[in-house]
Amino acid sequence: MTADAAISPIAVIDPVELTRDLIRRPSVTPADAGAMDTLQRVLTDLGFTCRRMAFEGPGGAGAHARIENLYARRGTASPNLCFAGHTDVVPTGAAEGWSADPFAAEVKDGVLYGRGAVDMKGGIAAWVAAVSRVLAEGERNDAELGGSLSFLITGDEEGPALHGTKRVVEALMAEGEVIDACVVGEPSSQQQLGDMIKIGRRGSLNTWITVHGKQGHVAYPDRAANPAPVLVRLLAALDAHVLDDGYEAFQPSNIEITTVDIGNPATNVIPAEARARLNIRFNPSHTGDGLIAWLNAEAGRVQAETGLQISLEHMCSGEAFLTEHGAFVTAVQDAVEAELGRRPEASTTGGTSDARFIRALCPVLELGLVGQTMHQFDERVPTAELEALTGVYARVIRSVLSAT
Repeated sequence: MTADAAISPIAVIDPVELTRDLIRRPSVTPADAGAMDTLQRVLTDLGFTCRRMAFEGPGGAGAHARIENLYARRGTASPNLCFAGHTDVVPTGAAEGWSADPFAAEVKDGVLYGRGAVDMKGGIAAWVAAVSRVLAEGERNDAELGGSLSFLITGDEEGPALHGTKRVVEALMAEGEVIDACVVGEPSSQQQLGDMIKIGRRGSLNTWITVHGKQGHVAYPDRAANPAPVLVRLLAALDAHVLDDGYEAFQPSNIEITTVDIGNPATNVIPAEARARLNIRFNPSHTGDGLIAWLNAEAGRVQAETGLQISLEHMCSGEAFLTEHGAFVTAVQDAVEAELGRRPEASTTGGTSDARFIRALCPVLELGLVGQTMHQFDERVPTAELEALTGVYARVIRSVLSAT
């Protein structure tokens, strides 16, 4: 950045209007629909060096996907505080379920409606607005700022997450890029803005099970091999197993059978195959590889006992992680409390997020809007809450840069 650029006037961003601009880009995964361009233009005006990082490859259901990602940084000094988020959104569902066009970004009675308002275009806009306020309040010089600011934005969080944050993190690590702390703008608040931050997440493992039998007539079972009882036997053993009693700051790990499929339309045919899928949400007592080894061993035992072949396929979408209490977590909690008068609970509940990939780079936590309407019809956020979150984020930026 040139000396002239460092002291040029900073335009203060309106978080509500930027959220509306982003919502109007119907970026349902894996479509970008111009959302990244919209964000890049604003960040460039704020003095960020923007780098588009597009990756492509197999997507969901065997489709080919090209995913737009953005890494932007202002400054070279340490520490580097990063904000991570995603511009992609989930499908809207049936149009008649909405009281307003989900991509029109209408404001009614002080409430902004639209897909992505909460999850998480509103969070992105609030952080951008907070950065503009910090820079405009006399801290335009990067040395005075006390470090660097960066953005890691993906278009693949709501999808398979194969070519988004995961690959950006891998590329940044290979290049030696240093990020010292990261705030993910997921809607972590539960009932009131700032009542909760997420400092860890359980890991997630999906397993597909196929038991291979021999098709035959139900009246002649000696001429066939029924895979259904074998599948039931294996599932019962897995479901009855207690993985653990919990882990510090985490709830117990759990196994959930998510589908059982035979697809046999005939009443007099023993099926050739029986299939099932399960998901394990696990705390740091386990690793994905350890659970895979246990599942394989259990399947091998039932296979040996029954003589029917059992095949398993696994996909671990993220390991469990925990950001320990320290300067970073404390600085964020202090900032929220100073701005809102409430100290956020540090939690590990909920599903997965891209924090599971960022943890390889630096300490990471999630802080964002109230998530009550995310993924629902009439997803919405009060405009006052967007303004309040902007104030929280501005205070977080100052607090973290001075503490790390």
